[in-house]
Amino acid sequence: MKKLAHDDYLALRAGAVVLEADGFGDKVLRLADGTMCKLFRRKRLLSSAAWYPYAQRFADNAATLAQRGIPVPGIIDVLRIPSIERDAVHYRPLVGWTLREMRRAGIAADVEQGLKVAFTRFVILLHEKGVYFRSLHLGNVVYTPDGRFGLIDISDARFRPQRLGKNLRQRNLRLLTGIADEADWIDAAAVINAWRAPPPPEIDQSTSEDWSAGAGRHV
Repeated sequence: MKKLAHDDYLALRAGAVVLEADGFGDKVLRLADGTMCKLFRRKRLLSSAAWYPYAQRFADNAATLAQRGIPVPGIIDVLRIPSIERDAVHYRPLVGWTLREMRRAGIAADVEQGLKVAFTRFVILLHEKGVYFRSLHLGNVVYTPDGRFGLIDISDARFRPQRLGKNLRQRNLRLLTGIADEADWIDAAAVINAWRAPPPPEIDQSTSEDWSAGAGRHV
């Protein structure tokens, strides 16, 4: 983690667009060069973030997910900015559209159904690879121009050396299935029951849909 002086931080964020903020300040910036800066505030004095900052977790999780074949943002640097009491991760965004954006934009029924089937396969793929993504919902899953699914906002991902068991698969779906207009995007029974089957050969997570080809944005 590199310490960044205040003047250097101001230079980094010059011309940035604030994409997300709260009452405590900026959270996500799109920088002038198109890269992203995600800022993390330690919410409690005594927390695991004191010894393992969320910015570092984001970077480490990106590396692990990439090793397991999951598209993720490309890490540039992990920063500590004492002058604003923030840690940050500077990264190249993952090109594409989130599934939530696609759903809200309105897509043809047959395309939507194909994406739902492919998304269910993708979640099974995550579980087979030992990935427990606590923030699993349509806003954190990106459909890339080459027809694959990737993940963003990955600080709270967890990993197992083996495929997930039934209980973890069930727990991993609670957030998504609790969102009324998104729950029908996944076949929960298929995801949960996949633990019964022997580990499959590598799952092809690509789809034949080209909805976002040539129209992807950076997230």
